[in-house]
Amino acid sequence: QVQLVESGGGLVQPGGSLRLSCAASGSISSISTMGWYRQAPGKERELVATITNRSYINYADSVKGRFTISRDNAKNTVFLYLNNLEAEDTAVYYCNAVISTAAGPGHNYWGQGTQVTVSP
Repeated sequence: QVQLVESGGGLVQPGGSLRLSCAASGSISSISTMGWYRQAPGKERELVATITNRSYINYADSVKGRFTISRDNAKNTVFLYLNNLEAEDTAVYYCNAVISTAAGPGHNYWGQGTQVTVSP
């Protein structure tokens, strides 16, 4: 069984910063892509950033230059540094990882979500 546990959300003022963390645990053979998605009220879930096991990174245009994704492969953890936050960044942020286990390769896992609220 695999779990993704997120932490680091909260309330921050416009222009502020946060760091989100997501740790994968369980019977993991390998992890390929890890990433972050977000869903604002009344909107569909959207990609924020992804990072492969070879550190190839992709960002949504709306967060380029403000957010930074990184990962610690030894700890099966992915981070998202959110800088210069805007009200439009308010959403539930979900961690995602493509994980291979003994049961099979390349299964998509999701965290439970962490709320980020940007407000004066």
